[in-house]
Amino acid sequence: MTNLSSLYQDVILEHNRSPRNFRRMDQADRHATGHNPLCGDQLTVWLKLDGDVVSDVSFEGSGCAISKASASLMTTAVRGKPRGEIERLFQRFHDVVTGQQPRAGEESADLGKLAVFAGISTFPVRVKCATLSWHALRAALEQEAASVTTE
Repeated sequence: MTNLSSLYQDVILEHNRSPRNFRRMDQADRHATGHNPLCGDQLTVWLKLDGDVVSDVSFEGSGCAISKASASLMTTAVRGKPRGEIERLFQRFHDVVTGQQPRAGEESADLGKLAVFAGISTFPVRVKCATLSWHALRAALEQEAASVTTE
């Protein structure tokens, strides 16, 4: 288990050091800003849609390693996916980081690399760090308020 924990930590640290899709998207169709007052994390998620499919996604901001890595992995996971699939992925990710049991027919493996966040549930204060970018993504998809908070 120690080797697995070390691998997960390495993935998170790598995505913090070199986040994927870390850029402002000037031609975005939608965007939303997220803020975690507890940790000070702040980020903006931009989306380019092709019908119901996220054709491009990016983020910028600052925060702890968990929030930055989560945003990085999220952007790679949702690119090319339709909204319905993204919503199911959001729910599964949220269940995993909050320690919920998988629903019938779901496994943590369906998260792919996002499964590295499974251990976050043992650190409840970090759940908001891991989910911040996901809440901003959801707000952008729904064209809700331009800003969301974890509070």
